[in-house]
Amino acid sequence: MRHNTKKAKLGKTAAHRKAMFRNMLSSLFEHGSVTTTEAKAKELKRRADILIGYAREGGLHRRRLAAGQVFGAFALQRLFDHWGKAFPTRETGFVRTVKIGQRQGDGAPLTMVEIIDDAAGDKAAAPAEK
Repeated sequence: MRHNTKKAKLGKTAAHRKAMFRNMLSSLFEHGSVTTTEAKAKELKRRADILIGYAREGGLHRRRLAAGQVFGAFALQRLFDHWGKAFPTRETGFVRTVKIGQRQGDGAPLTMVEIIDDAAGDKAAAPAEK
């Protein structure tokens, strides 16, 4: 049986796919947004939501699991120190995708993947709840 095969293959080998997503996740956590094709963006969003969930929970085990998915100590530190603490009340949906048009060379649909900056939204929602 082929369990756990729900992932985008993207016409790449497993090693290439792993390295590509590690690079994209690192750039996303360092800069806050990444522009890529639509198919890659959907898979990147899924993986980034999982890692930000790990960062919210914290702990050494979750940090080591995330370290296997991210290149560089700076990206890992930013994930746990900044993005993990940026969402105290949100359970999921930390990343959004925005379609931005087509690529000039081959017409591939481009999408911007960005981490939602919810700090202003949480402060505005807090007084309304009281």
